[in-house]
Amino acid sequence: MPFVLKKYQAIQGRKIQQFLLDEAGLSAPVSQKLLSKKRVFDERHNPLKNGQILNCDYVQVAIFEGHTRGLKPIFEVEDFAVFDKPSGVMVHPTRKDTEYCLLDEIRYHFGEQADLAHRIDAQTSGLVLVAKNKPTSTRFKTLFEQRQFTKEYLAVVQGEITSDITINKPISKADSNIRVKMTCEVESGKCSVTHVKPIAFNQQNNTTLVKVMPITGRQHQIRVHLDSIGHRILGDPIYGVSEQVANDYLCKTLSSEQRVALTGAKRLMLHANSLSFIDKDKKYSITSKMADSVFSNY
Repeated sequence: MPFVLKKYQAIQGRKIQQFLLDEAGLSAPVSQKLLSKKRVFDERHNPLKNGQILNCDYVQVAIFEGHTRGLKPIFEVEDFAVFDKPSGVMVHPTRKDTEYCLLDEIRYHFGEQADLAHRIDAQTSGLVLVAKNKPTSTRFKTLFEQRQFTKEYLAVVQGEITSDITINKPISKADSNIRVKMTCEVESGKCSVTHVKPIAFNQQNNTTLVKVMPITGRQHQIRVHLDSIGHRILGDPIYGVSEQVANDYLCKTLSSEQRVALTGAKRLMLHANSLSFIDKDKKYSITSKMADSVFSNY
């Protein structure tokens, strides 16, 4: 379990922030973050608030402590590292009871200051950049905002694509009961651009292996854009399927056999394959080591 519950004897009349600094040994920024996320509470599990005077017997703090399952970075320098994430592994915990995610490995290998520089879907495999310290994290955030990173994905899509395509459609939240679903809307949403280049066509199952280069970085952008032009990604249980199938997947009632039958694959056939950027006047170009195994049929 990534979140460990630590229990401390309370000191009556002490402000919670000072208590976390003196007794729990936490820094002021970490204490503030934990309080704002309601990860500090009394013995009755009532959240303690910033500025609150302690009037309880115990203070409990839910702290994220990373553990490893053997995943190691494929590239590493002083300020950052790159992981090749398997499909099905979340990059960040969504709940306190999330058993394992990429952040576990990041904190296990590099400590509390390390963090994700960007995110990819749990179902997407491939490269994830990690900043080892706060200055690098801030620097990378600026580079991403300025679109100074070049990211290339590989995907298997339904149908044949015979020429290069640039998809320029805004993306906005969909009016749907599927809580994570988004859709393309021509009239509204944020500007979103994706370049698609066909690599190989598989006539036997009518699918195309494509290289995908997102210029912007919207949530689910590649999945939404490809579905919007009638070439949904194989294995996608959210886009290009019925509302019922998507809800069954989100409720974890869609079996592996049903997913293959309804979507064409047991996993989302989308892979973050390469990442290029310049940091501190040095150019980096990193390529995934997993692509051959993911797309072995092409």
